[in-house]
Amino acid sequence: MIETLLLPFQFPFMQNAFLISLIVAPAAALLSCFLVLKGWALMGDAVSHAILPGVVIAYLWGLPLIVGAFAAGMGCALLTGYLSENSRIKRDTVMGVVFSGMFAVGLILFVAFPTDAHLDHILFGNMLGVGGDDIVTALAISVPVALILAIKWRDLLLHAFDPAQAQASGLNTQLLHYGLLTILSLTVVAVLSSVGLILAVALLVTPGAVAFLLTRSFGWMLITAVVVCLGGMIGGVYASFWLNSAPAPTVVLMLSAAFLAAFARRRWQIARTSA
Repeated sequence: MIETLLLPFQFPFMQNAFLISLIVAPAAALLSCFLVLKGWALMGDAVSHAILPGVVIAYLWGLPLIVGAFAAGMGCALLTGYLSENSRIKRDTVMGVVFSGMFAVGLILFVAFPTDAHLDHILFGNMLGVGGDDIVTALAISVPVALILAIKWRDLLLHAFDPAQAQASGLNTQLLHYGLLTILSLTVVAVLSSVGLILAVALLVTPGAVAFLLTRSFGWMLITAVVVCLGGMIGGVYASFWLNSAPAPTVVLMLSAAFLAAFARRRWQIARTSA
C-alpha cells in the first residue's frame, strides 16, 4: 500500500515536477496576496499573456527565454501605467487592450517564423519536461522574490492600502510600485516552465484570494496563501499521475476547488453569525 502511494515519487520526471512546485509556490503565493489587495489580478493576467512575443523573439535571436520574457513583461507593465496615467481610460481597460495586443503579436510571430518550440508548452507549461536549467532559473528568481516580499511586506502593505500615507511616512512609493511590477514580471518568468503563460494567472491570484477568505490579518494571509499554493501544486501534480492528466490544469483545478471551499466556509460563517 505504501509503495503504491509513493510510486509517483520514484520517477525522475515526477521528482522534477514536485521540485519545481516547491520552488515557485512560495513566491507566487506571497505575490498573489499583494495583487489581490491592490486589485492587480488583471495585471497578473496581462503580464502572463504579454510575455509571449518576448519569448518568441528571444528564441529567434538565440537569447535566453528569460531575457525576452522579462523584457516583454516589464514593457507591458510600463506601457499600461503610461497609458492609464495619460488618458481618461481606466487601468483595467488599458490592460485588456495591451495584453490582448501583445499576445496577438506573439501568436503572429510564432506562426510567421516557425521554430522547434512547442506553443502548447509555452502556453500551458510542461511540468513533466522540466529540466535542470528550468529548475535553476526558477530557483534563482523565486528565492530572492520570496525573501524580498517576506522582508518588505509591511511597506508594500501600506503602499497597497494608502500610497499617500506611505509617501508621508518616508517610503519611496515609486520604488515600491515599480519594484512590485518587476517582481510580478520575474515571477511570471519563474512559473513559465511549470504552468505556462495562460495558467500562470491562477498561481498569481487564487492563493491570495483563498487566504483572503480564510484569514483576518495580513500576516496570516501570507502564511495561508503559501500553504494553499504548496498544497494545490503538490496535490495537483500527485493527482495528475493517477488521473493520467496534465499536471498544470490539475493544479489549477485543485486551487479552484480550494477557493470554492473557502468561499463556502465563509458563507457558512456569515449565515451562522446572522442566525
